Amino acid sequence: MKILISNDDGYEAEGIRTLAEHLSAKHQVVVVAPSENKSAASSALTLDKPLKPICVSPNIYHINATPSDCVHLALCGFLDETPDLVVTGINFGANLGDDVIYSGTVAGAIEGRFLGLPSMAISLASWQGKHFQTAARIATQLIDKISHAQFSHDTVLNVNVPDVAMSEIKGFQTTRLGKRHASEPATRDADNPDIFWIGNNGAEADNGLGTDFHAVSNNFVSVTPLQIDLTKYNEIDTVSDWLSAF
Repeated sequence: MKILISNDDGYEAEGIRTLAEHLSAKHQVVVVAPSENKSAASSALTLDKPLKPICVSPNIYHINATPSDCVHLALCGFLDETPDLVVTGINFGANLGDDVIYSGTVAGAIEGRFLGLPSMAISLASWQGKHFQTAARIATQLIDKISHAQFSHDTVLNVNVPDVAMSEIKGFQTTRLGKRHASEPATRDADNPDIFWIGNNGAEADNGLGTDFHAVSNNFVSVTPLQIDLTKYNEIDTVSDWLSAF
């Protein structure tokens, strides 16, 4: 299988290097990733300047660009061969609940799916970053079976792996996205009070049974199917009724 790998932590990050090493043992792998950390870039595309892929070794490229740029460019003319699968990660830190709105790792997978390929985002769900090997082994297991999956055309898999040894993983759970409280307040810079830093993620709000938060906290691999279509279908009639008054 030909696999395109990208991320939002940058091409030199431990997660993407570990993932590429594991997957290349069985598959043909090409890495096209940002030159530096682009976390929280979401699905941004760079339209105000040209993009230049830089080859650092065979089948490893970096671009001064967002994760979505990297995947888009790779699939829309840069690569000579079209991959069979897009995998983004291994992200340093969780992409749980509302995190997926901002995540460049998830956005890269969404871009791959939008451009017609099955796609998976995988994250190591802690800020300790001790067990990237576990996440890479989990990714390998999932990819070995993904060709047999009967997913609909717009499904993206968001995978979060507990930061524990492989022997401590209890299994896999299919989950829904949990929810967080609102983000922490923005803070003024200590050296320049005229500028601000965005606040940290809010604490978990909806983390009950069935959520991705609950699965990871109990040492299960969380696998959440995401969709590209953001239409809220159960509100179409309500909005139509409201518009009819105009």
